[in-house]
Amino acid sequence: MSSYPISIRPFGEQAILIEWPNEVSEAILYDILDFAESFKLDFKDALNWELVPSYNSLTLINRNKSIEFSKIRFQIEECYKNRKVGGTPQRYLWKLPVCYDLEFGIDLEEVSRNLGKRIEEIIKAHTEHIYTVYGIGFLPGFMYLGGLPGELETPRKSVPRLSVPKGSVGLAGKQTGIYPQESPGGWNIIGNCPIALFNVNLAKPCFVSVGDQIQFYAVTRAEYDLHKIETEVGIYNLDKIKLDD
Repeated sequence: MSSYPISIRPFGEQAILIEWPNEVSEAILYDILDFAESFKLDFKDALNWELVPSYNSLTLINRNKSIEFSKIRFQIEECYKNRKVGGTPQRYLWKLPVCYDLEFGIDLEEVSRNLGKRIEEIIKAHTEHIYTVYGIGFLPGFMYLGGLPGELETPRKSVPRLSVPKGSVGLAGKQTGIYPQESPGGWNIIGNCPIALFNVNLAKPCFVSVGDQIQFYAVTRAEYDLHKIETEVGIYNLDKIKLDD
C-alpha cells in the first residue's frame, strides 16, 4: 500500500483537517478513503466522528466535544501508518441519463462556439468518458466530478446566474457536475438529468459516495420525461455496476 506525506492541523475546536499532496489523483483519493475506513475501525469513539473526504483532504469533526489536538494527532499518525488493507467500501459506476436538448442545454451553443466543436461532438465526448466523484458538497448531493476530457475544458461563466434549474448538467474548468436543486451557479449548462440526486427522506439521502464513478448517456426528451416521472413516483431503477477494488 502506498503512503503519502500528510499534514494534520486543527480546524476549529471540534475538527481536524488532514491533507495529502495537493493534486487531483485517484490514487490519493482512494488512499484517503482507505484511511477513513481504518479510522472507523481503530478509534474507540469513531461513532462520535463525522468524516468528510474530498480530493486531497479528510476533515474529521467530533460531534460531541472539543478535541485535544496533540493527543488526537498522535493517534491519527499511528492509524495512518498502521492502516488496514481491504477495508474500503464497495464502489460503484452509476450510469445517469442526460437530455442535451437546447431547451435544457442553455449554454450548449455558446460552448460549441468557444470550443470550436459541433454540439454532437461535445455530447459524444461528454458521454464517452467516465468520471470519478472527488467530493460532494456546495449543495447537498452536488458531485464534483474529475476526469473531464481536455477537449471539453471551459472556464466558468464570467457572470453567474442567480438561478440554475434542478438537474442541470454543467461544465466548469476541468470538471463536470449536476445541480441537485435549483440554485445560483456559474457553470456552463449543457443538459439536464431527470434523476433526483438527493432525498432528505431516505436513510442515505445521496445514493452516490465519494470514490464512486459516473458515466452519462444521452436520452431523448420523451425518455427524459418518462425517467422524471419514474423518479417522482419512486420506480426508477438506478443503473449501477460494481467496481473491482
